[in-house]
Amino acid sequence: MEYNRKSIRHRILVALIAIFLIIYMIPIYWIVATSIKPKTEIFSIPPKFVFVPTLEHYRNLFVDKDTGKLTPYPGQLMNSVIVGFLSTFFSVLLGTLAGYAFSRFRIKGKNDWLFFILSTRMLPPIVVVIPVFLMYRWVSMHTPFQLIDTRTGLILLYTAFNVSFAVWLMKGFIEEIPRDYEEAAMVDGYTRFQAFYKVVLPQAVTGIAATAVFCLITAWNEFAFALVLTTQNARTAPPSIANMLGTGGLDWGRIAAGTVVFLLPVAIFTFLVRNHLLRGVTFGAIRR
Repeated sequence: MEYNRKSIRHRILVALIAIFLIIYMIPIYWIVATSIKPKTEIFSIPPKFVFVPTLEHYRNLFVDKDTGKLTPYPGQLMNSVIVGFLSTFFSVLLGTLAGYAFSRFRIKGKNDWLFFILSTRMLPPIVVVIPVFLMYRWVSMHTPFQLIDTRTGLILLYTAFNVSFAVWLMKGFIEEIPRDYEEAAMVDGYTRFQAFYKVVLPQAVTGIAATAVFCLITAWNEFAFALVLTTQNARTAPPSIANMLGTGGLDWGRIAAGTVVFLLPVAIFTFLVRNHLLRGVTFGAIRR
């Protein structure tokens, strides 16, 4: 009887998970289907679920059908890759170092500093985009550093916004690593940095991977700063996808194709670090 109850609960749980998974996958299916539908069938009512797929929208995404030249989208996608991954690298690097300091050392006013770091994420980007634009314009006019419409400007900005998130996440992960490991390493003659590099970092790989995924998703999807602070040279994919126009308005087929291509780098990165995202496997095995 007890076995039957467990079996029924298990089947109900699997059914609920399957239902939620289907609901979650519907928008992704719709985007992918729209990207390979012929133009005449994108707006068909009722929607057609059986159709002859076409790669026309993907060709138009990368090659201008009138001139035969490359469209700006490949360069904009590359800007997203460079800005997203570099800002994620710097955010995780600074967040790991700061999180280690906050978790291991006595810092005067530590709680105040942590609250100040967190407070930088309390305002949405749309609120601060104008002040940031004015600051960037002043720096570009009065110094040799050009920050408007440059990858450097976006990397600095995304790093500044993500580092607070990285600090809090990495502080929590590092605090779960017993100090006994470092103390034992330093007793054996390791310096503090060597103990951090050879003992703490390998144990914190799971936290670093999780932090990197969240920081990359935030930088990858950011729209407001990329729209206001870039025009042509450093324009990233999100604002360019929203502005894709056709002869009769928005080219929904090309927008869908651009969205599918835009999803791939983050999906691939998350897939590659999927094993490290199982936080309990590593941290659950650590005991004092």
